[in-house]
Amino acid sequence: MIKRVQKMNATSRARRFFPNGKPGRNALLLAGAGLIAGALLWPRSDATLDSTETSGARQLTLPTAPGVPTSEATLGDVAVSGRLDADALRQAALGVDEAPTLPATRPPAPQAATDDGPVATGPAEQAAKPIAEWTVETVRNGDNLAAVFKRAGLTPRDVHEVVNAEDPANQLTRIFPGDEIYLQITPDGDLLGLRYAMDETRTLHLERDGDGELAARVETVTLERRVAEARGRIESSLYNAGLQAGLDDRLIMELAGIFGWDIDFALDLRRNDNFVVVYEELYRDGRKVRNGDILAAEFINRGERFRALRFDTAEGESNYYAPDGRSMRKAFLRTPTDFTRVSSEFNPNRVHPVYGTRRPHRGTDYAAPPGTPIKAAGDGKIIERGRKGGYGNTVVLKHGTRYSTLYAHMRGFARGQSVGDRVKQGEIIGYVGSTGLSTGPHLHYEFRVDGVHRNPRTVDLPEAEPIAERYRADFEQSTASLVAQLDSLTRTRVAQAGE
Repeated sequence: MIKRVQKMNATSRARRFFPNGKPGRNALLLAGAGLIAGALLWPRSDATLDSTETSGARQLTLPTAPGVPTSEATLGDVAVSGRLDADALRQAALGVDEAPTLPATRPPAPQAATDDGPVATGPAEQAAKPIAEWTVETVRNGDNLAAVFKRAGLTPRDVHEVVNAEDPANQLTRIFPGDEIYLQITPDGDLLGLRYAMDETRTLHLERDGDGELAARVETVTLERRVAEARGRIESSLYNAGLQAGLDDRLIMELAGIFGWDIDFALDLRRNDNFVVVYEELYRDGRKVRNGDILAAEFINRGERFRALRFDTAEGESNYYAPDGRSMRKAFLRTPTDFTRVSSEFNPNRVHPVYGTRRPHRGTDYAAPPGTPIKAAGDGKIIERGRKGGYGNTVVLKHGTRYSTLYAHMRGFARGQSVGDRVKQGEIIGYVGSTGLSTGPHLHYEFRVDGVHRNPRTVDLPEAEPIAERYRADFEQSTASLVAQLDSLTRTRVAQAGE
């Protein structure tokens, strides 16, 4: 009964508006006016009224169904792109046959790809793509790449993919505490990219290519070089004087190496010995990265002046020369290891510390911590390598026809060398130990000329080759400004010291 009454009421209402039982032109106009009124009276939370006038008509923002972008709404078969003017509504109310033909509703067409960039996508597509943020992980003590990736929320699969990417991604297998690894990770935990500073000039980039594979590339920058100066005076040691002058550990050792053939910095230094240094500073983006090489230096030891100038050949070889072109190098190092003290001098009449009998000491003993590297005193060939009686572990080198050197009491030998191999001056051949007849860790070093033992600390060492004649003109031209700079620094030092 209730349903029947409701049906009758509905029919009565229809007859009130449509006496003939069919909607006519007036009814459609009325319906259109109702749509306009509904749009105007829609709650402000769902629709807004825009006061902007376009082609003389006010535009309305129509409400849309939940989940439908406001840029795409429809009215019947009429396309509505968020806004529709009153004339369009009026024409829609007149009926399909009397309304103008409009295109069917469709999503925005993607822009054609150009050489300037990728194909543009619509707002819905852009919103669907996850945003990958860059994060940074700092390598801690004991970390490997797996530990770093785990902290970042990545998986062992990601580690495997990275370390097996193309070279030079294998650099990531050798990371150190303090290194920073930048990771680009999506909210879903997918690795999209990686950045890692291999050194101060090279940065490793890993990025997904079009196939989704990690592709590696290295970005290289050129460091800016600036010239700096330093002056120092010996009060206790070269190391302390160098630090006070503003030099770092590496530059101090380089300074000692340049003059090490002429000055024994462990035994020959005296208070008030002094030095001046011209060196490079390297900058990146206006920030100092590190110190570079020494360009020129002067050292006054016991009143004797020594000068050294750096010269780079067209073949890329670098050496230090005196202003007259003589090499600062000698054919042999004066001391083949970094030592703390001379524990026993060359002495033909020495009493042996173990046997207690008079036995000549035909070399010099340099006390040093166990494991200190031992270097070849000059270019030569290994003629003995192994256990040698009271000498313990020993290496003997032959240098041409006249010279030979012996290194005894080694803890161990350098890897990859054997009898018959050739070694270069300064190349590591073993490590300080206390094998054989020894009372403590030290290097026993012998120097022989034509088979005769000579005092390694006082023997006249043969000179290395001077600057080649084909480079002499270039050397004199390129080092003239360095000589003038040393002269200026020396005058300033003398004036400040009141000498």
